[in-house]
Amino acid sequence: MKTKIFLLILIGWAAHNSFAQSTVLEAYISEGLKNNLQLQQEQLNYERSLENLAQAKALFLPYAGINASYQLADGGRKISIPVGDMVNPVYQNLNAINAALHNGAPVYPQIANQTTNFLANNFHDTKVRIIQPLFNPEIYFNYKAQKEMMTVQQAQKKAYENQLRYEIASAYFQYLQSAEAAQILKNTHRTLQQVLKVNQTLVANAKATKDIVLNTEYQLMKTEQQFLENEKNTAVTKSYFNFLLNRELDAAIVKDTTLSLPPIDQDEISVLTQTALKQRQEVVQLQNGLHANEQLISLSKGNALLPKINVVGDVGYQGFYYTFGSDQQYWLVQFGLTWDLFKGGEKRTRVQQARIDYQVTENKMEQLKKQIELQVIQSHYELATAKQAYRVSQNGVRTTEKSFDIIRSKYNGGTALLIEFIDSQNNYTTAQLTHTINKYEWLRKAAALQKTISSL
Repeated sequence: MKTKIFLLILIGWAAHNSFAQSTVLEAYISEGLKNNLQLQQEQLNYERSLENLAQAKALFLPYAGINASYQLADGGRKISIPVGDMVNPVYQNLNAINAALHNGAPVYPQIANQTTNFLANNFHDTKVRIIQPLFNPEIYFNYKAQKEMMTVQQAQKKAYENQLRYEIASAYFQYLQSAEAAQILKNTHRTLQQVLKVNQTLVANAKATKDIVLNTEYQLMKTEQQFLENEKNTAVTKSYFNFLLNRELDAAIVKDTTLSLPPIDQDEISVLTQTALKQRQEVVQLQNGLHANEQLISLSKGNALLPKINVVGDVGYQGFYYTFGSDQQYWLVQFGLTWDLFKGGEKRTRVQQARIDYQVTENKMEQLKKQIELQVIQSHYELATAKQAYRVSQNGVRTTEKSFDIIRSKYNGGTALLIEFIDSQNNYTTAQLTHTINKYEWLRKAAALQKTISSL
């Protein structure tokens, strides 16, 4: 029952936080996941771990190969075979007996002792050798460890995918923010230009002094400076966004004008933390790392305590001169056992090293869980603050807009001073810029919380 409730909570979280459903942004994220160079590197690392696993699995299978050697030799150690010393006395007795009993009987010759070189000359050994491990703990536990390392690499790749999604979304929001800010500054600049023309007319008709023109021109220059600064920020953000997608840095970016804000409601911190600890790929990565360390401990123990048994089969030809006659054909089957009983404590230290590595990973896991809990708390409150700031700035835009409309009407009617108009204009522009920043900050904080919990 508890499991079902928790699954419902997760499903609700996914539906509740599917903020800013933008097909444009999703298309850019898909493009980034396909083209990003760092993600391609993570994919290559994952594929390499698959090959390592395949290599570890291959060690269970028999080895088959052809071994051929042909030997030429001369000199070196010699082997003396005293054939004459052993046989000649017998032959002498037989010759004496035959001479006494059978006149003219065959005479056995005397045989000389033989000397043979230890190194065989014109000798070949050509065979097919098959080796099959029967019992080898190193092969077994190495395979289990490589299997866990493959899942570690897979989790690392998914974790980077999650981070990349967030970076792309954040850069896109930053770009949209700069674009909206540019439009606000353009509108402000256009209004000031209109005021400048009015002021120039007033001065020309001797209805005002030149200081109002100078003040208006100064405000125009300030707005132009702000515009240039915003252009710089837009260019940098654009380049970074295209860099993430592995595109030309000056490639055009489509602006999504239908982007919606995420929901106002927000889950409790305890629910968010539980979800994060269950779904974060970094946790999965370290869990699989712990499993891999367990297998490495077992591998070290197996090497220290258990033997290795294999069978070797040879089928081939062996003899003098490179011929393959039936008299040279042979086969051989050998069973081998290797069991290290003592190596000065080396294997014991290897087991201890593996245990220390496991404890290190355990400590990393505990540290990671604490970090995730802290990240959830921080992201939760930052999102709440961003929501509140958005609502406040929204009210600020409405208030300053109404105030600006009133002051502008008074100024056009000649009942308000220029300084009042400029102050009201600056307040309205600042409120608009602040509201734009808070709008996309809300989107970024929502994306950051979603990244912290699981993935975008």
